[in-house]
Amino acid sequence: IMHDLEGNLTYQPYGKEGEAIFSVSRGKVNATMMDIAENHGNATIHYNHDCLKTDLNKGIAYIKNNLTGEEFEVQADVIFAADGAFSAVRYNSMQKLNRFNYSQNYIADGYREILLPANADGSYRLDKNALHIWPRGRFMMIALANEDGSFTCTLFMPHEGDKFAFDKLTSKEAVNDFFQTVFPDFYEMMPNIADAWEDHPLSNLAIIRCYPWAHGKVALMGDAAHATVPFYGQGMNAGFEDCTVMNRLMQKHNENWEAIFEEYSIERKPDGDALQDLSLDNYFVMRDFVADPDFLLRKKIEAKFSEMYPNKWLPLYSQVTFSNIRYSVAYNQGKKQSEIMDKVMEMENIHENWNNDAVMDKMLELSTDFNF
Repeated sequence: IMHDLEGNLTYQPYGKEGEAIFSVSRGKVNATMMDIAENHGNATIHYNHDCLKTDLNKGIAYIKNNLTGEEFEVQADVIFAADGAFSAVRYNSMQKLNRFNYSQNYIADGYREILLPANADGSYRLDKNALHIWPRGRFMMIALANEDGSFTCTLFMPHEGDKFAFDKLTSKEAVNDFFQTVFPDFYEMMPNIADAWEDHPLSNLAIIRCYPWAHGKVALMGDAAHATVPFYGQGMNAGFEDCTVMNRLMQKHNENWEAIFEEYSIERKPDGDALQDLSLDNYFVMRDFVADPDFLLRKKIEAKFSEMYPNKWLPLYSQVTFSNIRYSVAYNQGKKQSEIMDKVMEMENIHENWNNDAVMDKMLELSTDFNF
């Protein structure tokens, strides 16, 4: 649901009827997975411990007990380093390798979370069954429902350098003026926004690329290998895909770890890169284009054609979110689809005639390479 400056709401489906993305707590997912691992009987979780680094070739993890300060070694057959975007294993072990490629790029924008509380009776202030977006060109805010009637809202905006930027919001007066000016309907729901402004920190957004993802007896997984920006909501799913691929390769190579890790790196790297590109592209879509009439028309044409010829057209968002198509394949198909839509939008009087058979025929003519 889009919220414009006047408070008007526009519903934009992101998939077909029956397709929905569910917002879940990352903390609850982590806790549930830890419970399953422990209950399975062969996993032990050590709380308040850090992995400082690894010996890649020997499979030794160097661990620190944060309560006692004790440091000790753990010998393993193999080590899966899923220790996040700022992975100690990657930084202190992998990045010491000769010819290890690494880049860390912060985007110009940061984000701050805001909790929109429930109504006094516990009900939701907004439609709970939608992703809410306030697109404002160079910045935007989104809101997702929680189970307790509240919404977790996130403001994405430049750190500095623009008329509207985080470095301008240094006082309660500035915060109030900002929300009254650019998010007036939100301000009506939360007139005490200035008092809650500092409840959550201002955070950064970065894309981290590296290669290879494995060496010796150690493999990077999840954000440690391919941290991305959150604008497709696929970061954790990409980590789960790493696990799925790793499991398949373990069966294929009968736990020949050298072969497993080599193929894992080669297969998953293009998908990690593609998801990062997709995520950044979708930020511009959410921020700049969801209120653009031409963009909305493109989506209407795509939706109609996809309904008529589902084997010839699956919108990029659906490829990424509602299919098992690899991110790298979806990204490349999405670029081809964008080129096709550019040609369709050049058709005479397309805004008046978009629903005509001639438009669908043109789409079919241009889509011969696709087979979904």
